[in-house]
Amino acid sequence: MKLWDKGFTIDKKIEQFTVGNDREIDLHIAKYDVEASLAHAKMLQSINIISKEELLQLEEGLEALKSQIENNTFVIDAQFEDVHSKIEFELTKKYGDVGKKIHTARSRNDQVLTALHLYYKDNLLNIKEDTKTFFDTLLELAETHKDKLLPGYTHLQVAMPSSFGLWFSAYAELLIDDVYMLNAALKTVDQNPLGSAAGYGSSFPIDRDITTKEMGFKTLKYNVVAAQLSRGKNERTIAASLGGLCNTLSRFAMDICLYMSQNFGFISFPDELTTGSSIMPHKKNPDVFELIRGKCNKIQALQSEMILITNNLPSGYHRDFQLLKENIILAFEELKDILFIFNYAIKQIKIANIDLNDEKYQYLFTVDSINNLVVDGLSFREAYQKIGAQVQAGTYTPPVSNTHTHIGSLGNLCLESIKEKWC
Repeated sequence: MKLWDKGFTIDKKIEQFTVGNDREIDLHIAKYDVEASLAHAKMLQSINIISKEELLQLEEGLEALKSQIENNTFVIDAQFEDVHSKIEFELTKKYGDVGKKIHTARSRNDQVLTALHLYYKDNLLNIKEDTKTFFDTLLELAETHKDKLLPGYTHLQVAMPSSFGLWFSAYAELLIDDVYMLNAALKTVDQNPLGSAAGYGSSFPIDRDITTKEMGFKTLKYNVVAAQLSRGKNERTIAASLGGLCNTLSRFAMDICLYMSQNFGFISFPDELTTGSSIMPHKKNPDVFELIRGKCNKIQALQSEMILITNNLPSGYHRDFQLLKENIILAFEELKDILFIFNYAIKQIKIANIDLNDEKYQYLFTVDSINNLVVDGLSFREAYQKIGAQVQAGTYTPPVSNTHTHIGSLGNLCLESIKEKWC
């Protein structure tokens, strides 16, 4: 069944190419299409396009389909082009001509657009919630390990002392910036496009305020052409926000892979969280974090894909938009898995004691030595030159008394202030 069926049979090869795997992808938006159809039916009754009795039938049928979707028994058979035709077919099969009335005053264009808006809105909120869970975990780890030394590196060379508390809370605070972007994407999709039909509105006296309220949108997309033009713009905005979060997660995962290596040896994880080698029996590989890194980098590339698909399309609907749906939905599903496994694994991190007697940390406290001289009355430039000369001559000795003082000062992480920044 096709919503645009006019009585002729389309070539099977053309049908297979144009439909693609829409049936599988549409299972992700099925419940949202039902939700939008319920709102649309109530609006149709309010303007007397359907009767109260017909509305009750449509509500009954749509609620039954909603239960099937929630119980994972809803199937889009090969005879249907997409979820929208499947839902209309089931309503028509059960209620006859009443089911055929559900499509009045809407097009498949705004039907798809509305279901996607609802899916995006719901899943952006889910990503925010999962990010908050991860944020809380990082701040707990920061508090626990705020006094543990972590050598800081610049240019991948030993630089200055830092702490594990700073490391954990740094990534926690970066997540707040990522949530700012998620909120922007959320605001973009929290606009009701239903009623724009094929992009040029409907001649029926529809009430778009009713559907906006029924579906819980904050506002509606007033201009019907703007509603159609939002297809692609929504996906570009979402891809940018998901990519920003993935950038943070990917860099954090890279730190973990680096710090787990024997050349650093700062952290480790229980054996059951690592994998091995088929040839080297000593290997304990950070595959989880490498896959997080790779998957996050893949999601960061999504924005370029969304831009290239839609960049030069004129106004109006184009079938190119179908190509946006699959990868943006899969990115949401992937990112939810990433956040779950990252949070699960990081809770089990083991922090090593750093041996400051190791020769490579000989110059870790040179800045503290300079600062001590400044406190004693020397100018910063003279102090810098004096310590620099000692380093060059090989006579530099780190200030033992400053080791705990420096780490102690890093322990003031302003964790409560970071928590208050969470939006």
